[in-house]
Amino acid sequence: MALGSGHQTVTTAAKFVPEVWSDEVVATYKKQLVAANLIKKMSFKGKKGDAVHIPKPGRGSANAKAANTQVVLNTDTATEVIVNIDQHWEFSIMIEDIVAAQALASMRQFYTDDAGYALARKVDSLILELGRGVNGGDGTAAYTGAYSGADGTTAYTGTAGALTDAAIRRSIQRLDDSDVPMDGRFLIVPPSTRNTLMGIQRFTEQAFVGEAGSSNTIRSGEVGNVYGVPVFVSSNADAATDGDRICLLGHKDFAVLVEQMGVRTQTQYKQEYLGDLFTADTLFGVKELRDGSAVALAVPA
Repeated sequence: MALGSGHQTVTTAAKFVPEVWSDEVVATYKKQLVAANLIKKMSFKGKKGDAVHIPKPGRGSANAKAANTQVVLNTDTATEVIVNIDQHWEFSIMIEDIVAAQALASMRQFYTDDAGYALARKVDSLILELGRGVNGGDGTAAYTGAYSGADGTTAYTGTAGALTDAAIRRSIQRLDDSDVPMDGRFLIVPPSTRNTLMGIQRFTEQAFVGEAGSSNTIRSGEVGNVYGVPVFVSSNADAATDGDRICLLGHKDFAVLVEQMGVRTQTQYKQEYLGDLFTADTLFGVKELRDGSAVALAVPA
């Protein structure tokens, strides 16, 4: 005997449908990433192990060919970079039944956005912290390898300066001197530095802000282009020990992000709490690849 219409379905009865939560969290996570989209990314999904070994060959050279002689062979003993998969981060909330029964449907959207944002912020923060080790830095928040944003030449020892055109040009030259390719470069600045740049005529010209509707509106956080280098603003820009913020000019090969498990979402009903436990998590590793492929500039917060 047919029971007719009016059945309770997953659409009308369930507040927590894992597939919907997952799609919304992943979408927000990808939208909020800035630094992770600018560096080398490797997938280690579905594979066992807690570390990835990446070969690091040296650059060869071209040699003149002399008549009636053997070609000159390039020889290289490649080193390696070991990326430990040791970053496991999660975002969890417990939604009790009374909340699920009384709250608006928009509550789910808020928490999925919050989960994706929190995980993306953590990934970006850990990548940007790798700037502590560039140019021979000791890897600490003292930024021993950084330069002052005032001129890009003075070694940073706790005194920062607002980012200037001269500092950007000097830092670009550092990458040029290290034979860092032009393609794939980026400049990530904190909000305070974006405010500084907007007050300098040089950086409000069309050459910096770009054409309306151009590709600079496609990638998250991109606000312009200076000397051929895309500029991104991120509130995750790292802070030095004394509270100054760090601008990072780099190339995509300066660091690598290895994902062993992308963003995963799970829900489970917990009878002892009369509620649904929702968790989003991700497993990955980050590592600096090429020391000379990035420059850190200290600026006021």
